[in-house]
Amino acid sequence: MIPFSILDLSPVTMGGDAAQSLRNTLDLAQHAEGWGYQRYWLAEHHSMPGIASAATSVVIGYVAGGTNTIRVGAGGIMLPNHSPLVIAEQFGTLESLFPGRIDLGLGRAPGSDQLTAQALRRNLSSDPEQFPQDVLELMSYLAPAQAGQRVVAYPGVGTQVPIWILGSSLFGAQVAAALGLPFAFASHFAPAMMMQALDIYRARFQPSQQLDRPYVMLGFNVFAADSERQARFLSTSMQQAFVNLRSGRPTQLPPPVEGYDEQLPPPAKALLADVLSCTAVGSPQTVRAALAAFIARTKADELMITSQMFDHQARLRSYEITAEVRKTLG
Repeated sequence: MIPFSILDLSPVTMGGDAAQSLRNTLDLAQHAEGWGYQRYWLAEHHSMPGIASAATSVVIGYVAGGTNTIRVGAGGIMLPNHSPLVIAEQFGTLESLFPGRIDLGLGRAPGSDQLTAQALRRNLSSDPEQFPQDVLELMSYLAPAQAGQRVVAYPGVGTQVPIWILGSSLFGAQVAAALGLPFAFASHFAPAMMMQALDIYRARFQPSQQLDRPYVMLGFNVFAADSERQARFLSTSMQQAFVNLRSGRPTQLPPPVEGYDEQLPPPAKALLADVLSCTAVGSPQTVRAALAAFIARTKADELMITSQMFDHQARLRSYEITAEVRKTLG
């Protein structure tokens, strides 16, 4: 059975606040553990009113502390925003607190606009093209200390927290292949280069101490409900949020709107059809067919399921249906 995992942005719903969103995140993680999900990842985004997971390592600690067996990690940490040593210390601390349960996914995007990126870093002198070197530096801090090593991550040294490379383009695929690391592709919002990136990663993969063969995890949106109509209705919150974001006005996650997609102008419809092409919306039968077709097409080793819904109970039900569907996929 192919593993399913969860990507959570800890969405802040319209009229809600971060405190409730974070409580909902923990509640979903606890349910996910019981439903058999493999891992629970949180993503780093900044200056976005609808996302409460900005302090990603802090939220990971909160979720890991409230669960028992599910792996918890970052999907991902945007490494250009941080020094590799600081991330090694943070995730070394997490691994020390929750041994064998922490993942560290790394990306090179800022997770924000340029002004916010400057506020995060104080300047923009860090070069995203240095991402491979930063990953190697971070890996060195998590490895056993070498003779004469003067800068050591305490905690962190020797923890060898599993590292993943995240990507939405061919660059991440090349880095993951060259370093022999597992690769997570953001097909849930940037599917255009997915198949080409997978081909490159699999063809160029070099075995490493962490991984002896390619391992691909793909993002996939699921809006599942007990009826087709209800699922389509619930999915409109994510549609609205994405259109707002791409229009340069990020908002809290809005409530669903009946017939929202029918009201959209053609450019917005085309945008959603493109960026959300790796999505299943519907009843359990519809979701099963979409997941089976996606797995057959991509030969993914694992899926990272994301579901941005306004109503928390409906979101729980969507993930529960998805877990039930997984058991029928073989």
